[in-house]
Amino acid sequence: MSEIPGLGSRRSSVELQIDRVIVASLEQATVSVRCLRGPVRRGARFNRLSGSAQVIDLTLTQAVFFRHQVAALDTGLTAFVTLRGEGVQHLKSGTLASGWQVIEGANPLS
Repeated sequence: MSEIPGLGSRRSSVELQIDRVIVASLEQATVSVRCLRGPVRRGARFNRLSGSAQVIDLTLTQAVFFRHQVAALDTGLTAFVTLRGEGVQHLKSGTLASGWQVIEGANPLS
């Protein structure tokens, strides 16, 4: 099935690098991330996990930067985020030896 023309132009592509999984349940995870491509806004949906064929469908429900909730994360910032949805069990903490996972997705339509 082909993508709807022009849809990509209305949604910005975003990326978060997973540093550490803090708390995880079956449907939700709180993770420490670094924003690689942003700004990443609350409500962003992630559907790709680097280095994996696993299916994910995660929504960013909260971002905390220096103990304050923020509506968006700019490129280069490190923060704690809460992700909810299918595939949280596939998120892993990164190390120098294993590398870091990157989740890719898009911001919600404005």
